[in-house]
Amino acid sequence: MSLRNPYGDFEITDPQAMRALAHPVRLAALSWLQKNGPATATQLSEHVGASPSVTSWHLRHLASFGLVVDGPPPEGSDRRQRWWNAVARGFRVTMPDTPEGVEAGRLLLAEMMSQALEQAQHWLAEIEPGLDPEWRRVAGSANTRLIVTVDEADAIEQEIEQVLAPYVQRGEEGAPPDARSVRHLRMSLPEATA
Repeated sequence: MSLRNPYGDFEITDPQAMRALAHPVRLAALSWLQKNGPATATQLSEHVGASPSVTSWHLRHLASFGLVVDGPPPEGSDRRQRWWNAVARGFRVTMPDTPEGVEAGRLLLAEMMSQALEQAQHWLAEIEPGLDPEWRRVAGSANTRLIVTVDEADAIEQEIEQVLAPYVQRGEEGAPPDARSVRHLRMSLPEATA
């Protein structure tokens, strides 16, 4: 694992792949597979807001960019069905320098932010009220303004990833019995100069 990608995320650099993933159904399907593991298009359809046939089409499109693969069904499952898997637990985007690439990257970033905000609103309305007090206490949010250089901002991002990497890499199988899934959303938004 590289220091620039300590989680083993799928790295997206191709503007066409960014455009493909910027579709709400595709991004939702990939996110669901990354969180929950293998599923059929029919199973995914209820989570992504599309019919099974439309979901299947979107999965094949993601597969053409290497983001998902169809593979063997889980033990005890119907072998006649097509099962889909995410190729990695996460993905990261390297913004291209070309005008086409910048536009594609911005489309994907907009959809990622939209879905992240939906997740946060769902959490606040549906999950947070039922949390035990100790989990409610550690659920945090912050809005901190930093004055940093580009190199310092990059170093901060790398250090945060190094802190989180052991928890990401161990997965569910390596976690203590009392561990639970925690979604860590973070955005670093450089502001305009004065």
